[in-house]
Amino acid sequence: MPERRTVALVTLGCARNEVDSEELAGRLAADGWELVEDASDADVAVVNTCGFVEAAKKDSVDALLEANDLKDQGRTQAVVAVGCMAERYGKELAEALPEADGVLGFDDYADISDRLRTILSGGVHASHTPRDRRKLLPLSPVERQSTGTAVALPGHGQERAEVASVPEDLPEGLAPASGPRAPLRRRLDHSPVASVKLASGCDRRCSFCAIPSFRGSFISRRPSDVLGETRWLAEQGVKEVMLVSENNTSYGKDLGDIRLLETLLPELAAVDGIERVRVSYLQPAEMRPGLIDVLTSTPKVAPYFDLSFQHSAPGVLRAMRRFGDTERFLELLETIRGKAPQAGVRSNFIVGFPGETEADFAELERFLTDARLDAVGVFGYSDEDGTEAATYDGKLPADTVAERLAHLSRLAEELTAQRAEERLGESLRVLVESVGTETGAEGGLGDSAGDGEPATGRAAHQAPETDGQVIFTSRAGLRPGRMVEAKVVGTEGVDLLAECYELSGDDSRIPGEEAAR
Repeated sequence: MPERRTVALVTLGCARNEVDSEELAGRLAADGWELVEDASDADVAVVNTCGFVEAAKKDSVDALLEANDLKDQGRTQAVVAVGCMAERYGKELAEALPEADGVLGFDDYADISDRLRTILSGGVHASHTPRDRRKLLPLSPVERQSTGTAVALPGHGQERAEVASVPEDLPEGLAPASGPRAPLRRRLDHSPVASVKLASGCDRRCSFCAIPSFRGSFISRRPSDVLGETRWLAEQGVKEVMLVSENNTSYGKDLGDIRLLETLLPELAAVDGIERVRVSYLQPAEMRPGLIDVLTSTPKVAPYFDLSFQHSAPGVLRAMRRFGDTERFLELLETIRGKAPQAGVRSNFIVGFPGETEADFAELERFLTDARLDAVGVFGYSDEDGTEAATYDGKLPADTVAERLAHLSRLAEELTAQRAEERLGESLRVLVESVGTETGAEGGLGDSAGDGEPATGRAAHQAPETDGQVIFTSRAGLRPGRMVEAKVVGTEGVDLLAECYELSGDDSRIPGEEAAR
């Protein structure tokens, strides 16, 4: 019997990378690999890198170097880079970072087990040569579904031909290969929240963004695949699914129905065991009345709007190859809140874009002040390899960009804290994610958030990791995966303090917990 190999997956970047890592975990588990949490306990550490902005690239390099240090300390024999940075730079990354024993692109994912075995045995797998993945699919979206099966689409699951050799008796916790492009996925944590890929790639040509060049053109997953994966996740104890892609508002355009998301959302919300469905990555210019209606009125669908505004000054937006302005964006927010006053809205903004004037920056400040957003991310502009904006004249001095970044970040922090205060007295449905730790209590949880760490969760307006959280004033009766009714009684920045007054939701499928009787 061959020696059982161990592997650890270290994931950086966004929720889309998390889905990709769980697909890689599924492929490896199906081929006999043992998955371990700690890279120091693994024969091979696979680092799923992020290639979005300079800070993310640095974090990816640091993670690879940190994993490489383990080779001198014990079991770890190899470190392999995958993910966006590996796909984007390929051989260049391999040459600049010889500490990585392998740099694998998306096309290697289907054969990830063979690739790792080759590297562990001392063999060499040639680092992939980067290419513009937009050219791998037809220009016409409607032609992509028939040809997309030949293109590697991380997070979309297996083809039937690929899963034919997978044993019928899969390891416990591994998603079954039940149909075309069915998920072969292994969960890497026990969180009651999981992301599901709705699509991959992007057809937009924002002048500052390199993502389409290494993620490719937009292609939707079929609704049956999304539903099937959601049902499997619900069986694993997941209570909230978050739909992710580079642009969810384009979902269905290559399937012949740009309104397909409006049809799919109620079906996902009806999946047994699912308590909340959240949609991320929405383009303001593509928002349509029907989608707003579904997001604000469908039971179990979060009235949550992750809108990619990026700026609000018309001149800057045009230079970004984007659309809109302050007034149109405010009108969109007014429409949303007219239908769902408690709706959550978050967005990201770039300051210091080439040619941004003082008047442009003041216009962005005006929008941010009037928009009353729940969460805001602010980034200073920096050139990205291969983007149109990198060739622009009118680059601002680095100290000007840094000054504007600091100013807008302070303003965003103040405004989002004010928005949190507006929620005082609101009643929220909160998904419990952590019950903290107890100190000095015998049996059960402590009654006070002051005894050890507090219990925390998220309301409908709070996405994982980015938008703040709800901190409960008591842990009594709470457990991860339960949906509870709570009243906001205080704030700490963007975080809300809440008293729980009603437990709801079926917790019988929470991993590691016996059903409440």
